[in-house]
Amino acid sequence: MTEPAWYRWDGKDLILELHVQPGARREELSGEHGGRLKVRIKAPPVEGRANRNLIKFLSNLFGVAPRDITLLRGESGRDKRLRIHRPARLPPEIPSP
Repeated sequence: MTEPAWYRWDGKDLILELHVQPGARREELSGEHGGRLKVRIKAPPVEGRANRNLIKFLSNLFGVAPRDITLLRGESGRDKRLRIHRPARLPPEIPSP
């Protein structure tokens, strides 16, 4: 089975390619969108609020501190690349390395 293109492992770090939908009713992973994992976030895309909310959501999901998540690309757009340093847990969409 082929792994999805929206994630890869770099040692013990996880690199994610995301498509973020700000201003959603609830926060959730919602499947694949254009070769990326779609994430719905409640915060609006104003003054970095959506990015901060995204990092908080992912830190809870992966069991890491917010400081262990780095936004590598896409600070002002919907398509983003993030690095999660040593995730403590994984959602079912992502198998262990």
